[in-house]
Amino acid sequence: MKHTDIKEIISSDKYIGQQVTVCGWVRTSRNSKSVAFIELNDGTSLKNIQIVVEKGEGEYKEPRVGMSLKATGNIVEGRNHTKEINALPSHITILGDCPTDYPLQKKGHTLEFMRSIPHLRSRSNTFNAVWRVRSVLAAALHEYFQKNNYVYINTPLITGSDCEGAGEMFQVTTVGYNAEYKSEEEYCTNDFFGRKAGLSVSGQLEGEMAATAMGKIYTFGPSFRAENSNTPKHLAEFWHIEPEVAFAELDDVIEIAEDMLKYVIRRLLDTCPDEINFFDAHFEKGLKARLEELISHDFGRVTYTEAIKLLQESGENFVYPVEWGCDLQTEHERYISEKVFKKAVFVTDYPKEIKSFYMKQNPDGKTVAAVDLLVPGVGEIIGGSEREADYDKLIAAMNERNMNLDLYSDYLDLRKYGSVPHGGFGLGFERLIMYTTGMANIRDVILFPRTVGSIR
Repeated sequence: MKHTDIKEIISSDKYIGQQVTVCGWVRTSRNSKSVAFIELNDGTSLKNIQIVVEKGEGEYKEPRVGMSLKATGNIVEGRNHTKEINALPSHITILGDCPTDYPLQKKGHTLEFMRSIPHLRSRSNTFNAVWRVRSVLAAALHEYFQKNNYVYINTPLITGSDCEGAGEMFQVTTVGYNAEYKSEEEYCTNDFFGRKAGLSVSGQLEGEMAATAMGKIYTFGPSFRAENSNTPKHLAEFWHIEPEVAFAELDDVIEIAEDMLKYVIRRLLDTCPDEINFFDAHFEKGLKARLEELISHDFGRVTYTEAIKLLQESGENFVYPVEWGCDLQTEHERYISEKVFKKAVFVTDYPKEIKSFYMKQNPDGKTVAAVDLLVPGVGEIIGGSEREADYDKLIAAMNERNMNLDLYSDYLDLRKYGSVPHGGFGLGFERLIMYTTGMANIRDVILFPRTVGSIR
């Protein structure tokens, strides 16, 4: 169906005086004796276009909210340099009817209610804006890595090893429940792959394998974690950006993370001013200023040990006690970034007991070359490390965790055949969207959220 995107019309004067055809869904409709006004949105823009219907002698049927229309008319300049379409009733075609029980008839629905209609919530201003921000951020991430000579790698979603070693994988099986199997081993032997398989929690291990051939790679795809968590920051299925870089140490990883984050936020601010202003007005006052502030400074840096000392000397009454060896909670992370540094800050050199087996062991024997990026308002947004390149040290770390080395034979081979210093990090895409929109719940930045007890 030949038509012009509404975004193209409202962002350019070249259409003034021309006849165009637009398609979209009715947001509002007002009717009087001689003229009617329809606000139409086709999803290409946060803004609607107004269709002014000159009724004259023609028969006019007022459209209901939610109906889809095709309208043809002349573009004219409206108030405040807006664009309008003058149309006749005969040039308006109803493409899809919409009954009066349409859930979005009224404004002011709560986000909780909108989660109950994920198939329709995209037609609201809020989610129209969220999905556009998501699209622009995804494009900016690809653009950043492509411009900097990274190779885009697609790692497998079905895997036989647990990258994080936390045992929070979804099992993949073609074998239904059967009480005849005498053991898990017998059950898995009869399964599709002949062994236990699950959905990937991260593409990092395979990404490292690609990086030790291609130099610089990145992955961008879904990850799956079967965490029994209902917090506003956790999903069972989420999207992950994971660069891996050969010949890189921890300082290089930190530099890449800061450069990447500043690049994509700058791109978002330049590309989506209407959406950012919308979120600033309706969800987080000062959002735009916060984002501009973040990218205008060099990020801070502090070791985990120094951070613990700052927290202990803060005088704050934290819910979670602070002591060396504890995992930093969101309240600790936000205090460091918001109260101490007042900007984004990298925390490095965590105790090895609270970090993953693959992280490079520091000479002190107690810490690893890990890094988390903490940002004001959210806390952790990026986690990464230099990877352990020493075969014997990696074996020792895995044995300490009682891991099955046979499942990681390919990964261990990287340390035998031309091992190099290398590192990388992971960025949860939905958390980046939350941070850049002010949306408080991760369920509101992905089209169909998957959480404990909920799949639709």
